[in-house]
Amino acid sequence: MKKSQSPPTSKESRKHTSDPQLLARIVEGLDILRLPEMRRALEQALKEPEPHQGRLAWLWCLLEPQITQRLEGRVERRIRDARLPTRKTFEAFDFAFQPSLDRDFILELASLRFLEQGKNLLLAGMSGTGKSHIALALALCACSANRRVFYTTSADMFARLNASLADDSLVHAVKPYVRAELLIIDEVGLEQVERKEASRSGLMQKVLLPRYNEHRSTIITSNIPWEAWGDYLDDHLGATALIDRLLHRSHVIVINGPSYREWTHRKETEPPSEK
Repeated sequence: MKKSQSPPTSKESRKHTSDPQLLARIVEGLDILRLPEMRRALEQALKEPEPHQGRLAWLWCLLEPQITQRLEGRVERRIRDARLPTRKTFEAFDFAFQPSLDRDFILELASLRFLEQGKNLLLAGMSGTGKSHIALALALCACSANRRVFYTTSADMFARLNASLADDSLVHAVKPYVRAELLIIDEVGLEQVERKEASRSGLMQKVLLPRYNEHRSTIITSNIPWEAWGDYLDDHLGATALIDRLLHRSHVIVINGPSYREWTHRKETEPPSEK
């Protein structure tokens, strides 16, 4: 039976790294492979060798910084491609301010199981109640899990898709909205000019119907009730078909609470009470 090799001693390690030409070739190879974190880890390991460290542990010490850097870079690319307007987290969400929210359920959504199930999330409530914060926090979770995410306001989506009708590029323009594993359509109902200029019902169907058919998750935040979408889209029949599909595989959360922005503004502007 072949005997397993014991880890190199510090004396053996110094002997193996005493060849400057070989070390230069290794460093050059790491540069060619674009592994700067691994190169820095190698240089540090050679300066401060661990005498009782096994070969696999030593190799992992070199690999781990490079892997961490690569994963962090991937997440940053996902966030950049998602076009998130700001980074929101659940740690920064004040659940105590909105006691009607089921905190455990919201945090369960952060597990992203709803993505695996192809379910949507519909968030309704007045402005300032935290709808966009929840949507953006879930988007950040999805980016961190290396999911393809795309964020848009409904105003921007309608403006872009309506403009594509002028040069017959709608098929290309709709792709980012349809292909994303998670699509966030924020602030539905707040836009005015763009909404009136666009073919709202037809464009919304171009985005949402393919996503429904392909079991891709969409998060929609809105300050108008679902039954009012017929008036919103100027198409009661089309709105009924859309809402029917959205609600078929969806979590629906209605936030009946005060505006956090209004509350913080009042706190900042109110004069201090006299004792």
